[in-house]
Amino acid sequence: MTRLEIVDDHDGIRKIDKSNMLSFCVEAPRHYAKAAKLAETLSVDHPRPNTIVVAGMGGSGIGGELLKDWTRDRIVIPVEVCKEYSLPAYANKNTLVFVVSYSGETEETLSVFCEAIKRKCMIVCISSGGKLHEFAEKLGFPHLLVPSGMAPRATLPYLLMPLITTLERIGLVSSVADEISETARVLEQVSADNSPEKPLSRNFSKKLAVNINGTVPAVYGFGFYRTVAQRLKTQFNENSKNPAKWEFFPELDHNEIVGWEEAAEFAKCFSTIFIRDAEEPAEIRQRIEVTKELMSRQVKKLFEVHSRGESRLAKMASVICTGDFTSVYLAVLRGVDPTPVKTITLLKQKLEQTGVKEKVLRELQRLVSK
Repeated sequence: MTRLEIVDDHDGIRKIDKSNMLSFCVEAPRHYAKAAKLAETLSVDHPRPNTIVVAGMGGSGIGGELLKDWTRDRIVIPVEVCKEYSLPAYANKNTLVFVVSYSGETEETLSVFCEAIKRKCMIVCISSGGKLHEFAEKLGFPHLLVPSGMAPRATLPYLLMPLITTLERIGLVSSVADEISETARVLEQVSADNSPEKPLSRNFSKKLAVNINGTVPAVYGFGFYRTVAQRLKTQFNENSKNPAKWEFFPELDHNEIVGWEEAAEFAKCFSTIFIRDAEEPAEIRQRIEVTKELMSRQVKKLFEVHSRGESRLAKMASVICTGDFTSVYLAVLRGVDPTPVKTITLLKQKLEQTGVKEKVLRELQRLVSK
């Protein structure tokens, strides 16, 4: 069997994908639908906020970035994502803070949770358990308990849907049910078209993985596909154990494009993936086409991923799902198990020795004891 043929060999895939990360791609439609129903159980009675902050790191924070893009021209209050130990200076009692940590143990997020309490922010917590769940219950803050036992990056539906439905509940967005319903339908088709049963010759994600194998993918998005591009990049990092980068239009035409001018032999190390939309604005379409033309003089591996669906959520999710499939097939081609993230695990173990997390937990306990 050649290395390319392994993506059509179910047994070969399972030997590499030991924890079956591919199943989360295949079952994406079910997870989005299940997550939406679970989100309905979250009881939130906060008034309309003046600002929104989503606190979360890595796979737990990407939902906030996607929410920011999804709401950019839909709500009139700012949405910010906090990937720090502290909140932005403006956060106060009129700020809604989503505290998101899949494990419930992320020290940066717990630190923000502690600060949000002190600033009397409106708080909603999401985790699969851990200290976040424990202290949210002790302190009486709304908390959604999501399914445990998954890699954080595979839990995106469970960490994104509650953000969207909560905004609808407090009157900031509408027609969410229609978007969620269409998203599930669109993902059914994306899953079927890219499933392991679909052979390489008729499987877009398998073909893309084969074509970018051995390169550093550069993913280019635009508009509400800005974070979608970031998601593809991070999936190549975590699932494929492959370096990757991401940029977005029109900003990349003011800096990134110059980086390819004299790339020469160096360009062979890269591939580029352009996210496309049948309804993309004319000015963006023109930029993409001109950029591709200029880049093609140096970079020979240029590819496109086209969104599906009508609603914004369906379009975003369709590209994300396609990218998830591609990242797992790339891992298989490279012979690496997609699930373990050894470097992150090692980093967390070393950071535990600093005592930062213990300090935060002592402060949270002090707040409980008040």
